Amino acid sequence: MKRRVVLGIAGLLFALGGWQAGAAIWIHAKAVLAQVLIKQAWAEAQDGQGPARPWPWADTTPVARLEVPALGIDEIVLAGASGRTLAFGPGHMDGTPLPGAPGLSVISAHRDTHFSFLRELVPGQVITLTDATKTEHRFRVTEARVVDSARAALAVEGDTPRLALVTCYPFDAIRPGGPLRYIVFADPEPTLAAGLAAR
Repeated sequence: MKRRVVLGIAGLLFALGGWQAGAAIWIHAKAVLAQVLIKQAWAEAQDGQGPARPWPWADTTPVARLEVPALGIDEIVLAGASGRTLAFGPGHMDGTPLPGAPGLSVISAHRDTHFSFLRELVPGQVITLTDATKTEHRFRVTEARVVDSARAALAVEGDTPRLALVTCYPFDAIRPGGPLRYIVFADPEPTLAAGLAAR
């Protein structure tokens, strides 16, 4: 009787472990597949096929490619910053200009995945955003600051393109959420700003 109980418990634990391992593998496989589909949709958008959904039921489309050459970062930015979108990549916040357009373009992502590199960005580093027309917009990091999202609001209007990369703070927080946000600000490189002013 004792042996049956022990074998039953062992079998149950084995099954639970297999279920947990399977779930972890599925989540990882889904994330990898999502990135492949997102990059494929981005390639279609750049080929002039217009906004392309990564999968038929997706409620977002790729809008830009974000690169930080100094850190080896290369990510596709999706339209919108809902929880569903941020599960797959950085999201361009609705109501803010697209990267390269006049005003403050705001892009957000999770602190423990796509924007974990923000803590490594320092003033002077270059961030490149390429839009669907293959136009490259180069920005240089000017500052990083921590703000309380319940008290601070970003002014998105302006005459020159600017960039804000936003994630939750602190980076090593045990609980997700909270009101604090880590924001990296970047301005267009001087040659780009001068070209815009001359128009």
